[in-house]
Amino acid sequence: MDDVLVLARLQFAITAIAHYLFVALTLGLVTYLVVMQTRWAVTGKETHRRQTRFWGQLYVINYAMGIGTGIVMEFQFGLTWSGLTHFVGNVFGAPLAIETLVAFFAESTLLGLWIFGWNRMGRTLHTVLLWLVALTAYASVFFVLTANGFLNHPVGYETKDGTVRLTDFTALLTNPNALSASAHILAAAVVTGSFFIIAVSAWHLRRRTGHDEFFWSSMKLALPLAPVFILATAALGGWQIDHSVRQTPTKYGERSDRAQALVETFTEKFGPGNYFPPGFSQTAEFVMIIPALFMMLIAVIGGLFMIKRNLIRRKVLLWLLTAALVLPYVSNVSGWIFREVGRQPWAVYGVLKTEDAVTPGLGFGTVLTSLLVFGTLVVGLLIVDWALLLRFARRGPDGSHLGRAPGEKSEDTVADLPRQAGDPTPAASSPPPSVPTF
Repeated sequence: MDDVLVLARLQFAITAIAHYLFVALTLGLVTYLVVMQTRWAVTGKETHRRQTRFWGQLYVINYAMGIGTGIVMEFQFGLTWSGLTHFVGNVFGAPLAIETLVAFFAESTLLGLWIFGWNRMGRTLHTVLLWLVALTAYASVFFVLTANGFLNHPVGYETKDGTVRLTDFTALLTNPNALSASAHILAAAVVTGSFFIIAVSAWHLRRRTGHDEFFWSSMKLALPLAPVFILATAALGGWQIDHSVRQTPTKYGERSDRAQALVETFTEKFGPGNYFPPGFSQTAEFVMIIPALFMMLIAVIGGLFMIKRNLIRRKVLLWLLTAALVLPYVSNVSGWIFREVGRQPWAVYGVLKTEDAVTPGLGFGTVLTSLLVFGTLVVGLLIVDWALLLRFARRGPDGSHLGRAPGEKSEDTVADLPRQAGDPTPAASSPPPSVPTF
């Protein structure tokens, strides 16, 4: 049983982390897309339209690939964790069902209308669709973390006839653990989106690909906001920790009398055992903080050079801004590990132990096979996602297929046409433009 439990937990860790990597970028990018397209709707400037198309195409790619990892996660709940779903499914499954039927389906439908609505509807209606896409995406996060918040701090329930039943839906929706986590994760996602835009823009500016004005404008939007959202993430993380210290004190080790008293209660109810999480959950807490400090430092330095209007000449700094893209992902994954591993040995804190949440009678070979299959699928989706993101990000705004007007040629099409005498020199090989200013 111990080997099955280890494999089941490893499988969940791989699929959950992989899915979260997609989610963080999706939420961050859609927030910036709303700003970009709203600016286009208000001003009608072609620059904002091109920004929405370029970054929107990258958003759609990441969203589409992320759906696959979400489906994998759904499969494993039924296969590996039926003990959890049978015992607390009446409560745990309610917000997940709402997320699927209301938030995700609505989000996908609205996104489809937005994708295929380019050049077919007015700017205002098209922009309203994107706002609704963003709002339903935020709603998805809220309902998912409502379910996760119940696992960390169960509220609004009663145990009857061997199962947990929902008694107070309002308490479930207003669970402080879920509310604080939702706000914290949304802010962290915007940080991820900020550094994605910064990294791609810095790459193009450093290599002088002929789109300096375009990517300078994108940099001016994301770079000043990055430190703001880093601070917001830290503040909201402190709010979340404040709730966790009171609700799940054992997550922080043997630091308090409250934790020791709770362990005594657990021992009386469930028998002797180790009710503190593995030590590496504490390590993950520190790993989460260190990248955030580096992100703040790099963003502030970049912002200072932006104010001086000579950032575009600082190739080393532009390289650092590109390389810094890995930092929000390290911080996000570490924070998620701390939240989930810190709950151990509980699947539902103080209610259901993780070893009891595994599907009864599940064989080692079955779990190992599903681990290999699911792990291969999500890793493959990650590889394909980033290969496509890199491919289309390197093409620049002229290579965007999203929202292309009838008869408009992409950069690839133009590159393939035979050159004639007297044709103008392509933008990519033209002399670098002057440094953009505010």
